[in-house]
Amino acid sequence: MTDRAATNRIAFQGELGAYSHEACRNARPGMEPLPCRAFEDVIQAVRSGQADLAMLPVENSTYGRVADIHRLLPESGLHIVDEAFVRVHISLMALPGVAIEDIKKVRAHLVLLPQSAAFLARYGIRGEAAADSAGAAAELAQGGDPSTGVLASDLAAEIHGLNILARHIEDHAHNTTRFLIMSRQDDPARRAEKMMTTFVFRVRNIPAALYKAMGGFATNGVNMTKLESYMADGVFTATQFYADIEGHPEDPNVRRALDELSYFSSSLHILGVYPADPLRAEHEPAPAEGE
Repeated sequence: MTDRAATNRIAFQGELGAYSHEACRNARPGMEPLPCRAFEDVIQAVRSGQADLAMLPVENSTYGRVADIHRLLPESGLHIVDEAFVRVHISLMALPGVAIEDIKKVRAHLVLLPQSAAFLARYGIRGEAAADSAGAAAELAQGGDPSTGVLASDLAAEIHGLNILARHIEDHAHNTTRFLIMSRQDDPARRAEKMMTTFVFRVRNIPAALYKAMGGFATNGVNMTKLESYMADGVFTATQFYADIEGHPEDPNVRRALDELSYFSSSLHILGVYPADPLRAEHEPAPAEGE
């Protein structure tokens, strides 16, 4: 069966100018962004052929796992083909001609407000939560109050014709979101020296099953960069695990570790094999002294 005709579109959740849109522009600059209302709509856009790729956030260095994503990925029918790290730079923007001293209130998604608390306090600006920062920028551009500003990405200001009054006002310089790029087609080829493999699994109902399943990665020298658990099927006793490891399934040590994992698991599903983003190294902990 041949695949649907290419659309050259990449779907993301949110409004134009959202950080997910910025991730699309950085990772796939030649593709047309397709904004979607919800994560489920992003996945459906790719499954139905409206878009070729999906850009989905999975975790943030400040706030941790993005809600619902790990539940959606295994059932999406899509494959991870790349990852992308995006620094969350926050800018204060307003209508043209407005000075920073004129701003009394800023609107932004709830998670951005505490990240800029020191800056807002310095200027005596109060924050107001909005459903979406890029959406708040669009609303302001369509005829908002001149004394109101928005906290969002530079891209949001560019798209909606707003004036940036201050850039990079976040309190901490490390805030980064990791995205996964997903496709209908799997692409497990070794496309880079450093590869990542993501999978979900459920352990068998035997004593110490998880401990034994994880042992294969330790004994074979496979670095597991993420292991998270979450309930599956709406019951407390069905626990599914999500994991990222360094390496390719064809690497001998990875193959042995996955074989051992399979023995102690009731299910194992590889979601994708993809190159490690070069920015990943910036977010890995430094080795302990003597390592």
